[in-house]
Amino acid sequence: MPRDRFLHKSLGTLQNDIQKSRVLMVGAGGIGCELLKNLVLTGFGEIHVVDLDTIDLSNLNRQFLFRHEHIKRPKALVAKESAGPFNPNVTIEAHHANIKDPEFDVSWFQGFNIVFNALDNFEARRHVNRMCVEAEVPLIESGTTGYNGQTQVIVPGKTECYDCTGKETNNKTFPVCTIRSTPSQAIHCIVWAKSYLFAEVFGTSEDDAPDMDNTETSDNAQEVEKLRQEAQALKVLRDSMGSKDFPRMVFDKVFTEDINRLLSMEDMWKNRRKPEPLDFDKLKEEAAANVDPDIAAKDQVVWTRAQNFVVFISSLQRLSVRLEEARTRRDVGNAAAVLSFDKDDRDTLDFVAASANLRSTVFGIDSKSEFDIKQMAGNIIPAIATTNAMTAGLCVLQAFHAMREQRKIKEERNYGKTKMVFLAPYSSDRAIVSEHIRPPRPDCAICGVTRVRIEVDLSRATLKDIVDSLLKTHLAYADDLSVRLQDNDGLLYDADFDDNLEKKLRDLDIKVGSSLEIVDESDEAPRVNVVLRITAKEIAAEELPVTLLEKFEIARKPKSEPAMTNGTTNGTHGTNGHSAVLATNLKRSADEAGLEADIASKRGKVMDGAAKAEGEVIDDDGTINIEDD
Repeated sequence: MPRDRFLHKSLGTLQNDIQKSRVLMVGAGGIGCELLKNLVLTGFGEIHVVDLDTIDLSNLNRQFLFRHEHIKRPKALVAKESAGPFNPNVTIEAHHANIKDPEFDVSWFQGFNIVFNALDNFEARRHVNRMCVEAEVPLIESGTTGYNGQTQVIVPGKTECYDCTGKETNNKTFPVCTIRSTPSQAIHCIVWAKSYLFAEVFGTSEDDAPDMDNTETSDNAQEVEKLRQEAQALKVLRDSMGSKDFPRMVFDKVFTEDINRLLSMEDMWKNRRKPEPLDFDKLKEEAAANVDPDIAAKDQVVWTRAQNFVVFISSLQRLSVRLEEARTRRDVGNAAAVLSFDKDDRDTLDFVAASANLRSTVFGIDSKSEFDIKQMAGNIIPAIATTNAMTAGLCVLQAFHAMREQRKIKEERNYGKTKMVFLAPYSSDRAIVSEHIRPPRPDCAICGVTRVRIEVDLSRATLKDIVDSLLKTHLAYADDLSVRLQDNDGLLYDADFDDNLEKKLRDLDIKVGSSLEIVDESDEAPRVNVVLRITAKEIAAEELPVTLLEKFEIARKPKSEPAMTNGTTNGTHGTNGHSAVLATNLKRSADEAGLEADIASKRGKVMDGAAKAEGEVIDDDGTINIEDD
């Protein structure tokens, strides 16, 4: 019996297209492992996997393609090795690389029938979205956060793209004065322990910490300067590392001396609870009487003050030994040895957890278990393997719909069966909620632009050739325009900046695959932005060194309207790096009221049990399909 017998019964002639298809999967993490397994077992003919990361111990609980012996190896390569035997008829190509690398250009994306995103990086997701829009290749976007998940079908020119709706990021920085002087939440103490105390004693200065905002204002500049002086004093203590008194010196510095300095600033505590400095000898005596030396192993218990003291001293000693050993292994003249915080490193996590809890005690803030602190310090939301598996399954189901639409005559494609699907287990309606896809937003910076390919003789073409010969003469642009290099948003030309006009394109770092974004800055009815994609060609000397490859029309920008959002949030926290969109929080524009009512009606049928299954429908190719409308 052929292994794909039942697949063919379910998918009909679509199975033939699947077997001949060439697909790209970006990301081989939590969703990626599940998705690759699904793609291989479904029989997608050629699968390319791109991932930059290597396997870490913390990945093993949910990324089932990886084992302990794979730690430190590239995810893409191991995923290929592990998933390949699932189906010998499938070809898997692995790329241990950054999807933003120049080799993965638009022409490379055009070689795929469909692209799947399983990324944990906001900027990388935006990049893949832009490349798919330019290459006119359907993209299946996905993400999970805890028990919530989302799958979105993006078809260039037919549906809204990833950038059509605003995304809020959860990257949060904290003012240095709040962290160092007036903490009021547990997260403040955790950031202090991780980005200040640990960094100053074992790593690099807090000035390099991404979650510490060192911006000085007229109100806090003096306090910031005092705090920097304190940090310098703490660095001096490094010279005593390894001595018997080192733990006491660090403890007294941060939990006694620094707190007493804060108490001397009486105006600061008129409307706040005063901090209470800790006493080393008193805590030592208390810990000796009733603290289990192995308390650090109980990471889901909220430790007492004395227990935190024991873990603090123990972890400080362990880290000191490690740093001293690292120093002895370095040759004279090399950079100083440092340690880095790692949420999966027991020593560093113990130190940060105990330090944060002692700090919380000083300021009257509730302590946290080490398990909770690990999540907060690592800026992660626990990943749920089941959510990843369900989301990966939904990705493949939506890909089936998209591929069916691709088989139809182009003018008839409306992608009506593709959906945005949400896993929302705490929704008042049901755990899986779907929504019809929306058309592209005309004011979107990615899919609301005109894209054109131009041939350029890079050996002699200048920016002036593009601005004067192409834009102003051929396309009738006025002087109110600007030219930017799209990849880095670098301004190359506008009415007040013409320094680059005589420079050759290659001297401006413009090469094959580069994109120039043309912005019409006129006040009345400006045209939409135009993106010129550069291709190289030798052009005869008597001809202009810039040639348009196709005819096109440039639409006018729509009048500005209030920004529409679908409630999406997208952080870099979490195993898969972003927040799922909860269907219950979706905000729709007024012209979608009919769709809203339709969805509500269908939900009602499900909830009151009045509706039966939608039924089995015979497709035109003889396939039996279950409608999921």
